[in-house]
Amino acid sequence: MSVTVTPSAGTPTALTPRLRLVLVLLLAAQFMLAVDFSILNVALPVIGTGLGFSLARLQWIGTSFALCAAGFTLLFGRVADLFGRRRLFLGGLVVLAAASLAGGLAQSPGVLIAARVCQGLATAAVTPAGLSLLTTSFPEGPLRERALGLNGALMSAGFTTGAVLGGLLTDLLSWRWSFFVNVPVALAVLLIAPAVIAESRPEERPKLDVPGAVTATSGLLAVVLGLTRAGEHGWGAPATLVPLAAGAALLLTFRAVERRAPAPLVPLGVLGKRSVAWGNVVGLVAFLTETSLVFLLTLYLQEVLGFSPLAAGLSFGVLGAGTVVGGSVAPRVIGRFGAPRVILAGGLVQALFTAALLGLGTGHSSLRLLLAATFAGGVGNMLVIVGFMVTATSGLADHEQGLATGLATMTQQIGITMGTPVMSAVATAAMSGTGAVAVLGGLRTAIAVNAAVALVGTLAGGFFLRRGTR
Repeated sequence: MSVTVTPSAGTPTALTPRLRLVLVLLLAAQFMLAVDFSILNVALPVIGTGLGFSLARLQWIGTSFALCAAGFTLLFGRVADLFGRRRLFLGGLVVLAAASLAGGLAQSPGVLIAARVCQGLATAAVTPAGLSLLTTSFPEGPLRERALGLNGALMSAGFTTGAVLGGLLTDLLSWRWSFFVNVPVALAVLLIAPAVIAESRPEERPKLDVPGAVTATSGLLAVVLGLTRAGEHGWGAPATLVPLAAGAALLLTFRAVERRAPAPLVPLGVLGKRSVAWGNVVGLVAFLTETSLVFLLTLYLQEVLGFSPLAAGLSFGVLGAGTVVGGSVAPRVIGRFGAPRVILAGGLVQALFTAALLGLGTGHSSLRLLLAATFAGGVGNMLVIVGFMVTATSGLADHEQGLATGLATMTQQIGITMGTPVMSAVATAAMSGTGAVAVLGGLRTAIAVNAAVALVGTLAGGFFLRRGTR
């Protein structure tokens, strides 16, 4: 028999042993999903050689995952609200474990791509369901801020850890272990979670907005496809512009459908809340800039300094440490100064230390600057991310938490998907010639753009959020 979680006068004010276990399980799942975004990046050439992928098809190992992870998140976030968050969370983990096992055993490109599609669908289900279980298990205030801080830190650290872990597993064992590593984690969560995580869903179940679901999901899939193709074909190519235009048209249609729907997939009143709208703008900027910076610095370490993929991945351990520190201190400073001020401060720190990377040169002595700047920038970025998560999920009823976390997760995944093709296009356009010096020139231009986007985006978001609290 499922239990419906509703707010009560007896909501906990301190972490009980059961809540600690709930937190550990949910964080373990979210960390694993974050790792999946980057764990195969280093292994792509090895996978292509081993399974016979053509160069043109190799990018679909990442694209197929990103399409499903971003495109279906909003739909699954609402499904979690309507049919049960724990049910969707556990079901998604079953699919993830099965897909990871299939991917690790794959002997052909088709099976591997199918496994990545299923991994993406599982991520689109588990991430918003897990986040909404987190926000409904912990009451709004210090406990929720602490939980979201840890979640944000581990998700950002997971993206960095994926690059390191992928390199280690590929070099020491096999690329197949980049899939297999998910299986024991998913099984452990599946065995323990049903006994400690209560079901959470509304007492009355409204109908699912099918026209809204179709137009929103199709529109997001088209937009993400266009963004991923931009990195391969360029921003002016028909392969990029056609899906982007189709996606924009479908999302405009979705907005019109939602105005007339009796039970809309995304109530426009929720989107109209300043905290939701500007909170997600800030989140988009935070994920777009930091994950694309990892891409730029990977190119710098390998193409300019001549590092191996494994050594380049290990260098990002310092960035991961910075995100953990930022996630740990964020709840305390948000509790004292408020999320808008922390977003402003974090954005300034991130932009400042990203701009400091313009001092990188062609010598190995630049590594000290890179490590110091990525650590401090990681702290600032994580202050912004936790501020975004707290803001975008606050002030909403429990029955809207799946929607809120679905929007937040969609923002995160689109930011991750957008960042690399955008900054890659900037860097490529700025390169004049070949060789380490030309590559460094293009990377410096992209780093400058990255710092400017971080500065303008977080300042604008923090400013409008502060106005909303007055």
